[in-house]
Amino acid sequence: MSSLVVVGFPSVAEADQVRRQLVEIQKEELIALEDAVVVEAEPDGKVRLHQSLNLTKAGALGGGFWGTLVGLLFLNPLLGAAVGAGLGAASGSLSDLGINDGFMREVGETLPPGSAALCLLLRDATPDRLIDRLRVHAPHAKLLRTNLSTTDEDRLRQMLEQASKQAQGLRLS
Repeated sequence: MSSLVVVGFPSVAEADQVRRQLVEIQKEELIALEDAVVVEAEPDGKVRLHQSLNLTKAGALGGGFWGTLVGLLFLNPLLGAAVGAGLGAASGSLSDLGINDGFMREVGETLPPGSAALCLLLRDATPDRLIDRLRVHAPHAKLLRTNLSTTDEDRLRQMLEQASKQAQGLRLS
């Protein structure tokens, strides 16, 4: 089962930096991300979603592959690739995998203007090691929402608070 975690940050730049770091950390298998989206509350009140996965592009690539394969069977690979890419792009733009966009827009509407939230859909994670790696961001991070159990959510909040205190202690030294 996947876990949803939404963490608030004072700026889009910091939320995006944490997202990029998580993608790098994923290579070390400390986390398995299904989706990671930065939600921006613009100063004019609009909400912008910065998706990490472009479904239209992914659909076009997948459709292009299958179209080429079908085209080879019918001796016209270029036509098959073009049709497959078009159909794949259309299906990719219509599908909504990962975190629901409506939910993320609701989160964005609750944020102060100019701030951001990082919405994560996690398949697996090692929270203590992740927080240790991302400690520099802990003083600015605020756990906004999760679908974790109350016990796990409290444990995550405690780890964030502890990491924040440690990061502030390092700055004072």
